[in-house]
Amino acid sequence: MEITDLTPAERRVRDAFPHGALVDFRTGVADEDDPEGGADWGAGRTVRAEVLRALLLGGEQAEGEVPALRIRGARISGTLNVRYAVAECAVLLAGCSFERTPNLYGTQVRQLNLSGSVLPGLDAATLRVDGVLRLTDCRIPGPVRLGGARITRALFFDGARIGIDADGSTVPNEEAVLQLNHAVTEDDLWWPGIEVRGEVRISGATVTGLIQLDDAVLLNPGATALQAENVTVGSDVRAMRLRVQGRVNLRGSRIPGQLNLAYARLCHPEGAALRASSCAIGELWLREARPIEGGVNLRRSQIDLIHADPQVWPPEVRLDGLTYTSLVPHLPAQRRLPLLEREADGYAPYAYEQLTAAYRRIGDDDAARTVLLAKQRRHRRTLPGYARAWGYLQDVTVGYGFRPVRAAAWLFSLLLAGAVAFAAHHPRPLKQGEAPPFSPVFYTLDLLLPIIDFGQEKAYNPTGWYQWLSYLLIVTGWLLATTIAAGITRSVSRQ
Repeated sequence: MEITDLTPAERRVRDAFPHGALVDFRTGVADEDDPEGGADWGAGRTVRAEVLRALLLGGEQAEGEVPALRIRGARISGTLNVRYAVAECAVLLAGCSFERTPNLYGTQVRQLNLSGSVLPGLDAATLRVDGVLRLTDCRIPGPVRLGGARITRALFFDGARIGIDADGSTVPNEEAVLQLNHAVTEDDLWWPGIEVRGEVRISGATVTGLIQLDDAVLLNPGATALQAENVTVGSDVRAMRLRVQGRVNLRGSRIPGQLNLAYARLCHPEGAALRASSCAIGELWLREARPIEGGVNLRRSQIDLIHADPQVWPPEVRLDGLTYTSLVPHLPAQRRLPLLEREADGYAPYAYEQLTAAYRRIGDDDAARTVLLAKQRRHRRTLPGYARAWGYLQDVTVGYGFRPVRAAAWLFSLLLAGAVAFAAHHPRPLKQGEAPPFSPVFYTLDLLLPIIDFGQEKAYNPTGWYQWLSYLLIVTGWLLATTIAAGITRSVSRQ
C-alpha cells in the first residue's frame, strides 16, 4: 500500500501518529457511537486495518515526540494482522468496531487498550505487553485467545461481555471462549462485572497480584464454566456475588490470601460445582453464599480458615484429606457434624480428626469429645455384627469413654437396686457366728467391683432369685469395668 493511498479519515490517523495525538471519530450521540452498529459507519469513520499495520511497523516519528496509535470510535475494516510484530508504541483502539478478528499472535507492544470495542474474536496467544492490557467493556462473541500471554502490568476485563451476540443470545463456541492458560500477569487480573457464556480457561496462569471477579457472571450450564487448575496467585481471589452455572475447577491452585466467595451462587447439579482439591488457600470465605447446587470437592487441600455456615454445603461433599486450622463462625459440634455424614465415599476418619483438632485449638474440649464420639458411632456402622454389639455396649455405658458421668450413673443405679433388694432380704452367712455384720451397700459393691474386696461376698450366700441377682450384678460389674477401661484408654490416647 502506498502511504499516499489514504482516505481523509486515514490521513487524520497518519498525521496524529507521530505525535501520539488522539483521533476521535465519535459524534457525541450515544446511539450513533455504539460500536455494535459499526457496520453502518461510513467512510468518514472507517480506517483500513492495513493502514494501522503500516503505522505500527514503520510509521513516521516526529523529533522530540513519542509516537502512539490512539483512535476512538472508528470502524476497522479488514484484518489487523500484526502476527509476531514488535510495535514500539502504545496502542489505543477504544470504542471501535472491528470487522474481523485481529491477529496479535506473538506480538510485542508497549500498551494495548481496546476498551469499549466490539470484536468478532481476539487471537493474541503469546502476546507480550510491556504495560497494561485493557479490554474494559469489550463485546466479543467469538473466542478470546490469550494463552501464554505475558503482561507486565494489569489485565482489565471489567464489564466485558464474551460469548454473547449483539441480540443477547449465546454464541456457540467449540473451544473455551476465554483462554488465558499459562499466561503471566505481573499485576492484577481485574475482571469485576465480566459476563462470559462458555468456558473460561486460565489453567497454569500466574498472577502476581489478585484476581478480581466481584459481580462476575460465568455461564456454561452442564459443563465447566471456570477451568483454573494449578493457578498461582500472589494475594487474593475476590469473587463476591459471583454467579456461576457450570463447574468451577481450581484443582492444585495456590492462593495465599482469601478465596472470597461471599454472597456467591454456584450451580452445577450435574456434578461438582466447586472442585478445589489439592489446593493451598489462606482463607476460604463462603459467608452468606447461596446453598451450593452440586458437589464440593476439597480433598487434600490445605486451608487456614474456612468461613462458611453449615447450610451452604450441598448434600454430597468430598473432604477426605482436607486440612484446616479454624472454622468461622464458631458453632456447636452438633451443627458441624452433619456435613461429615455427607462424604461421598462414606466414612472418612480424617475428617473427624480435623474437626476435633479445630475445636481443641480454640479450647472447646467438650465439642472435641462430641466429635470423637460421633466418629466412633460412624465407624461402628462399618463393623461386623458382633463388633457393632460391643460398640453399642460401650456407647450406652460410657459413651466410648467420652461420657464418664454415664458410667457413674450406671454404677449408682445398680448399687441402689442391689442395696434395696438385699436390705429387704439378707442372705444367709456361710459360717454362722464368723461372718461380719451384713451391709447391703458394701455387699452390692463387692458384687459389682471385680477387684475391691470388702469381705461381704465371701461371707454370705444368697439363695433363690437373690442368687441370680448376685450373678447378674457380678456379670454387669465385669462388663461395666471392661467398657470403662476400654473407654478411658481410648480417651487418654487422644490427649
